[in-house]
Amino acid sequence: MTMAVPAAVLTAGVTQPAEAAVGRGGPVRFRPGKAMLGSYLSLRGRSLTESLALRRKQLGRDQRIVHRYYPWTGYAPVSEPEVPPGAVLMVSWDGTFHKRITSGRSDRDIALMATRLAGMRRPIMLRWGWEMNGNWFDWDGAHNGRKASGYIKSWRRMHRIFREEGATNVAWVWGPNWNSGPDVSWNRFQNYYPGDSYVDWVGVSGYNFSRESPRTLFTPIVDAYGGRKPIVLAETAAIGHGRNTKAPWIRRLSTYVAATPSIGAVVWFDTDNQKGTSRNFRPDTDDEALAAYRKMARSTRFSG
Repeated sequence: MTMAVPAAVLTAGVTQPAEAAVGRGGPVRFRPGKAMLGSYLSLRGRSLTESLALRRKQLGRDQRIVHRYYPWTGYAPVSEPEVPPGAVLMVSWDGTFHKRITSGRSDRDIALMATRLAGMRRPIMLRWGWEMNGNWFDWDGAHNGRKASGYIKSWRRMHRIFREEGATNVAWVWGPNWNSGPDVSWNRFQNYYPGDSYVDWVGVSGYNFSRESPRTLFTPIVDAYGGRKPIVLAETAAIGHGRNTKAPWIRRLSTYVAATPSIGAVVWFDTDNQKGTSRNFRPDTDDEALAAYRKMARSTRFSG
């Protein structure tokens, strides 16, 4: 069934087709006007089950997406018992150097992960090889000859193997960083895009490390892809920049998402336990921040 929609809407200063991503998203469907809200949860001293219970008590609702990180090899679970049945599992799966994939040497590992995820028999968002336009991972362009072509070939090979293994419950999430490092022509995020036929959701990672606004972080990706793919803010959170600075940023995020119809999901990086850093990304570090997050979580826009 098609929906009558106006030709265009103005979102955060960017004109987009109003029909952006309607009926799309692959196995994890995009619902116009309804954003799923979830998180990566790793709270010091608490299991995932305990962390989910805490957030349920604070917010009065469950997580719609539960985000997990998998290494490239050595871990391919058959189930995720701590992830509630009603939640979408989002898996961020590490990559490797492009030649290890394009040569076929990793086909067995890819097929194993495909069969394991297929066997979970639940909708899964798979974000493989994220932030490929940075210079901090084995799979980024900076570690692969300063070229994007190997990344695209790797993605398409993996996509084919997943299809052959029957992993039809997997929605493919392509997720660049909000800015490129290094910021040079060969490393622009557009160069890494595998193509519309190989991507179900477009993701983006962005934090307010230097006081960036949500509009600064996310509008370039929304502008480039929101007209044809649903957008997931796959990694985002606010760190404090002094007293009572998280709450205003959360309110700006809520306003930005409300004004940007192509955003179909927001996944908070909810941790005080990130290895190698003392940053605290939790939305409950102070009462005002928690109140702002609770209001966002309970709003109609975040009822996906």
